Amino acid sequence: MTQTEEAPGWDAIDAALAPFYPGIAPFHVGYFPPRGFEGGALQGCSAYPAEGHWHYVTYGLSELYTPGEDDDPEWSGWGFELTLRVRRGDEERPPGWPYGMLQEVAKYVNGNQVLLEDGHRIDFRRPVTGHPHLEDAPPTGLTVFAFTTDPQLGTIDTPNGKVTFLQAVGVTAEEKGAMTASSTGQVLQTLAAGNPLLVTDPARAV
Repeated sequence: MTQTEEAPGWDAIDAALAPFYPGIAPFHVGYFPPRGFEGGALQGCSAYPAEGHWHYVTYGLSELYTPGEDDDPEWSGWGFELTLRVRRGDEERPPGWPYGMLQEVAKYVNGNQVLLEDGHRIDFRRPVTGHPHLEDAPPTGLTVFAFTTDPQLGTIDTPNGKVTFLQAVGVTAEEKGAMTASSTGQVLQTLAAGNPLLVTDPARAV
């Protein structure tokens, strides 16, 4: 993005986050290659220090800039951005591995033309932290990302169309089995009883 290029979609995401993190500057990373180039998926990702956790939010699965004439006016880009909440300790900076894993999910979406929705799952069959391949990624027994609408951000209207914030929640293979037997939403509702924001804690199932 140049300094003169308008980004109404990006601004709308920032505006949705502002009430929850007033005056707080997030830790932001940009990706290379960025969205729009071969091998690119996301433009960037921000991590906000929330109470007890880090809140990651992506930029690039929705239309950040000016949509094309053939784009759906009701939904912006894919119609969603990803979020991820990760347990926070006493570290001053957010862990790096969530930036990498959200990029992997975005690549999966773009590469397979998959429209993720509330209740969907992606089974990595390996740690959702990217361990041991990503630097600072802890080992974990969480191997599946289940997706639900972010409990705080929900769906917003932007100048480019609607955007739903889909939160990735790390779950175990056993929990995936329970989701298959019942539903993703039912199992996540059970987890939310003691974890209302569905914060992913890699230590929950090492």
